Amino acid sequence: MIVRVFLACLAAGGMAFGTPTSRATAPMVTLDSATFTGVASGSINLFRGIPFAQPPTGNLRFNLPKPIQSYNGSYSATSFGNACPQQAIQLPASNLLSENATYYLNTLFGPLANPISEDCLNLDVWTPATVTPTSKLPVVVWIFGGGFETGGTSSYNGSAIVQSSIDLDKPVILVSMNYRLSAWGFLASSEVKAAGVANLGLQDQREALRWVQKYITAFGGDPSKVTIWGQSSGAMSVAMQMLANGGNTEGLFRGAFMQSGSPLPVGDITHGQVYYDSIVAATGCSGASDTLACLREVPPATLQEAVDATPNFFSYQSLKFAYVPRVDGVFLTDTPQNLVLEGRVANIPFVTGDCDDEGTAFSLTSLNITTDSEVYTYVEQNYFPEATRSEINGLLSIYTANLTTGSPYDTGTLNGLTPQYKRIASLQGDLIFQAPRRFFLQNRSRFQNTWSFLSKRLKTFTDVGSAHGTDILNIWHGEELTTYLVQFANDLNPNGDANLLTWPQYTMSSPHLMTFLDGPTPLAITQDTYRADGFTYLTSLSLKYHPL
Repeated sequence: MIVRVFLACLAAGGMAFGTPTSRATAPMVTLDSATFTGVASGSINLFRGIPFAQPPTGNLRFNLPKPIQSYNGSYSATSFGNACPQQAIQLPASNLLSENATYYLNTLFGPLANPISEDCLNLDVWTPATVTPTSKLPVVVWIFGGGFETGGTSSYNGSAIVQSSIDLDKPVILVSMNYRLSAWGFLASSEVKAAGVANLGLQDQREALRWVQKYITAFGGDPSKVTIWGQSSGAMSVAMQMLANGGNTEGLFRGAFMQSGSPLPVGDITHGQVYYDSIVAATGCSGASDTLACLREVPPATLQEAVDATPNFFSYQSLKFAYVPRVDGVFLTDTPQNLVLEGRVANIPFVTGDCDDEGTAFSLTSLNITTDSEVYTYVEQNYFPEATRSEINGLLSIYTANLTTGSPYDTGTLNGLTPQYKRIASLQGDLIFQAPRRFFLQNRSRFQNTWSFLSKRLKTFTDVGSAHGTDILNIWHGEELTTYLVQFANDLNPNGDANLLTWPQYTMSSPHLMTFLDGPTPLAITQDTYRADGFTYLTSLSLKYHPL
């Protein structure tokens, strides 16, 4: 029953924006020579679909975002803007899955309802209704997740965050932006690198942050008090923004808050060459002297079909992302983990955390793997093709097929969909989420204020446990994590006056975790020392081989 209640709430409030109860007077804001009219909803004003860059269409497809020089005229900011093109994904389907697991997948990873178009670089702003241009409120900028392949701002109710901040008497302004996804935002190849147009999704985010600096004062925000916050690939994006330009924030943000995402073990941009070549061939651009220029002229439907034919995060290769931020020599001058080791990281306070069973949902597409030899082949071919037999055997000697040590963790022999499912879920979740988070903290907690968390809620959720995304309930419905976020945005410290458990800083000597639990004791302080051998081994392989 608790799972059904959770998912019903998630669908109703956290992941879908309902129709607001409007007041008689619609809010208005002036930007340059233009007037934007938004929506009044109780104690909150919201402005939707504001363009922050020129449409990335025509010659601007696969090109850097171009800022809008000046606004003129009148704009209706009452409806969400277009979401960016999405890569089609096929959700895992198996007669082995429970009804709850299937419902979870459809709720968190189902398609968007709002319009989709390449003309999609727009953002939304939520403010307390009482703000004025002199209010100087802290600003939280939300970057949504979706594996860098799907997602949009309309899936999240920013009013919940702003209302919680009002109730805490620590009001904030929330901004969320759409950014280019999949091949449109993360096309990677030698051609893309040579043209200087890599990591466009991150560049879009950066452009939105520049827009905040220029215009947020008109909404009552303080451009010197910006916190960037994301979940999943949104959190990975936050981490990449901290590493961009060698750690130079350009004054765009002063704090970071990450849910299930850290500096990824990605390699050079040429790691995406195979997907670029596939799209070029599928669109008829193979014979062009300039294949990138040819792709800019391909009809949208043709390009969509070609992109959809490439792997997604629910393909067999799972978290071996086809489209992901990669080293381009400009935005990311080295691998993210090398940049962390070299200290080329924004020196700002940050919060980062994970769900306990990050890898379960993404291991539902490899249920045909049932033997030790098949696991060996999958790990070698998918993540570490250059590793030695000894190295892979060493990894698998740590991540064994013992059901009692696999993910969902702490569930004994339960949830063993196949003899190897919990093993693969443990390995993938640690490789992409948990080990990178601990690596980040171990290398940065000596130099900047850091806090970390672990969500073990919904542990009894059949098949997937405390799966990726289950922590959304903790924050989009005014739960404890919302309070910690609001206090962090105000004071660069998640602690405050609220009657919550004090969240200690993370240090090498005391790697504290704020742990979210089911039951009568919802919060506890635990130590970030679990699966140390596995994390260390995965990190060493990642630093050597850069599996993504």
